Amino acid sequence: MIPDTNKRQRNQAEKKGDRLMDKIQRLKQEKQYEEYVKQKTPQHNVWLNMLKAFLLGGTICFIGQVINHYCELKKLSADDCSSWTSLLLVLLSVLLTGTGIYPRLAKWGGAGALVPITGFANSVAAPAIEYKKEGQVFGIGCKIFTIAGPVILYGIFTSWCLGILYWLGTLIG
Repeated sequence: MIPDTNKRQRNQAEKKGDRLMDKIQRLKQEKQYEEYVKQKTPQHNVWLNMLKAFLLGGTICFIGQVINHYCELKKLSADDCSSWTSLLLVLLSVLLTGTGIYPRLAKWGGAGALVPITGFANSVAAPAIEYKKEGQVFGIGCKIFTIAGPVILYGIFTSWCLGILYWLGTLIG
């Protein structure tokens, strides 16, 4: 009976030792993983990113102003100037998206490329280009609004809600 107890105690001690070794191994692996993540995670300079976004967004807006002033020089109405400016900025964005330049600009300038109207045009054109190999209906037709669809949906819904509030405001007085 005594030998069985000693054997049991040795087995328990071995199990405790094994659990301790497993725990030490796990801690070493976690530390190695943390070091790996820290090494692979890119360090971003927030001030540089903001400067790039400002420069790219400002350049896009500057191009829009040049188009607008050119239209004014041609004696177009203010509405026509705005329409031509929007139209040409969207066209330029789609052309740059199709040639692969706009995604590189967006990667460099971040939010500066996504905020103006050109970012919206890019969000419509990019999925259409990406999925064109799947066909007109299931590729382009189904995927063209994957990014821009929610923007359109919530924009229309918000304008509807604001219209209802405006209408109620006119009824009340």
